[in-house]
Amino acid sequence: MPLAMNREVFITCAVTGSGGTQDKSPHVPRSPEQIADSAIAAAKAGAAVVHCHVRDPETGAPSRDVNMFREVTDRIRASDTDVVLNLTAGMGGDMTFGDTENPLPLNEANTDMIGASERVAHVAACLPEICTLDCGTMNFAENDYVMTNTPGMLQAMGKMMTDLGVKPEIEAFDTGHLWYAKQLVKDGILESPALVQLCMGVPWGAPDDLNTFMAMVNNIPEDWTFSAFGLGRNQMPYVAASVLAGGNVRVGLEDNLMLDKGVLATNEQLVARAKEIIERMGATVIGPEDVRKKLGLTKRAPA
Repeated sequence: MPLAMNREVFITCAVTGSGGTQDKSPHVPRSPEQIADSAIAAAKAGAAVVHCHVRDPETGAPSRDVNMFREVTDRIRASDTDVVLNLTAGMGGDMTFGDTENPLPLNEANTDMIGASERVAHVAACLPEICTLDCGTMNFAENDYVMTNTPGMLQAMGKMMTDLGVKPEIEAFDTGHLWYAKQLVKDGILESPALVQLCMGVPWGAPDDLNTFMAMVNNIPEDWTFSAFGLGRNQMPYVAASVLAGGNVRVGLEDNLMLDKGVLATNEQLVARAKEIIERMGATVIGPEDVRKKLGLTKRAPA
């Protein structure tokens, strides 16, 4: 296939995520204030979009607290730094089974299953420009844990997001997720052109080899916009790979804690490194206003 390098690239910074990284680096933000400050610093370093989860300020454990999401978004909006807000809507689909001989009842302590309206409640309260929609169910690293997103749930959540005027960022962790995303557009649940994030190398979704990556890229409709990321040491190689393939990039502490071997990173350092790679490739890093024009986003603040 011919080279189709993207010459105008936006960077998304995934600020904190929901993984158990809070005790692995002092730079992983926990409180709403820390998350907002880290997002603002990432924006100043060149991120046009910040993708935000929230955590319990004391333990660092992932949270769905609407008030904490509201505090994060209010703090970012009140700053003098413009950035496109992207909130996760991936929480609330966590199913953990019992052991292999007794899968039921579920492991209640590690299961968090809620309805579509509750999964989107913080999106309705905060009205970000973008929120994520994990477009499928998959085995997700741990032995008995399943990330659960049924077609019915995705239809309900996708319609709520569309009705709110918030653009879903389709997170595709495997080829079937992208396939179903196209069906959601065909069914009128999501609007076209859509926005896709290719999530590469997450156990046990799509492996992060280039053959799989390009198979995913080649199945994205031509008028859609895509971004991609790889985990850990492959975060920066995927900056280059995504740009070369015609996409945008995502970096941040959700996906990688290291700047160099033995050197813990901050979000702004990861964004600055990505920006340098993109510019050295001869592309331009675009800002939030250009992203809004490109994706048809409307910046809003709830009453």
